[in-house]
Amino acid sequence: MRNLDENTITDAVLARHAQATDERLKDIVTSLVKHLHAFAREVNLTEREWEAGIRFLTEVGHITDERRQEFILLSDTLGLSMLVTAMAHRKPEGCTEATVFGPFFVDDAPAYHNGDDVANGARGEPCFVSGVVRGPHGEPVSGARIEVWQADAAGFYDVQYSDADTHRARGVLHSLPDGRYHFRSIVAEPYPIPHDGPVGRMLNALGRHPWRPAHLHFMITAPGYERLVTHVFREGDRYLDSDAVFGVRSSLIAPWRRHERGTAPDGTVFTTPFSTLEFDFVLNRSS
Repeated sequence: MRNLDENTITDAVLARHAQATDERLKDIVTSLVKHLHAFAREVNLTEREWEAGIRFLTEVGHITDERRQEFILLSDTLGLSMLVTAMAHRKPEGCTEATVFGPFFVDDAPAYHNGDDVANGARGEPCFVSGVVRGPHGEPVSGARIEVWQADAAGFYDVQYSDADTHRARGVLHSLPDGRYHFRSIVAEPYPIPHDGPVGRMLNALGRHPWRPAHLHFMITAPGYERLVTHVFREGDRYLDSDAVFGVRSSLIAPWRRHERGTAPDGTVFTTPFSTLEFDFVLNRSS
């Protein structure tokens, strides 16, 4: 087709997809083209603005590597990650809500036993975390695989350190026969997402901050139950209502109880402050 103009080009592009054999791909790309063209018309997109957008996405790709996933940060800060998560994980009332996965998960986190210190030298005030993993009818879930990861007191994950030679503040353990779990880590602190790249410049241009409220990441899997990817947020954090990635849910907020001194849950006697966190997870049955 020749001599296309701004009014006919959308239909011409869609016609080229008529022979696609993957119907789901065809549906997705068709909708994408329709919305993308409608967006350009709605804002009367200029060539200069189009070029700036291309440069921005190119920069996002260039800064992405094995330690940093700028595309996930972009998706997170635009609310797309949380939208997809919410649609994909609709759960019955009473089940623990899911939230964003984030860009700092790793597949090879070290294995720990209940009661171990997963901080493994990460900087921060000691914190003792415990709770129970249950099913939707209150049944304890034995042997659930619990993966936990968090930032240190400086606001960095272990993989963000260029000289990191070991994993810290992350690990894998399993729930006990009664569904309980417990481990030692460090107190979660608020931190900014990486904002020294294109996503950070975008946030700054939009008058937005890059901060996330303090939280622990959890991923819990068990046979017969849906995988749960979620956070536990620290009660009272100043960024709970303005999380840069829109991941906060009221049901996921819990108190970190601070103790000035005394005997910790593992029997250690502290002369300096430590905290405790208790949080139970309820998994949804898989279909």
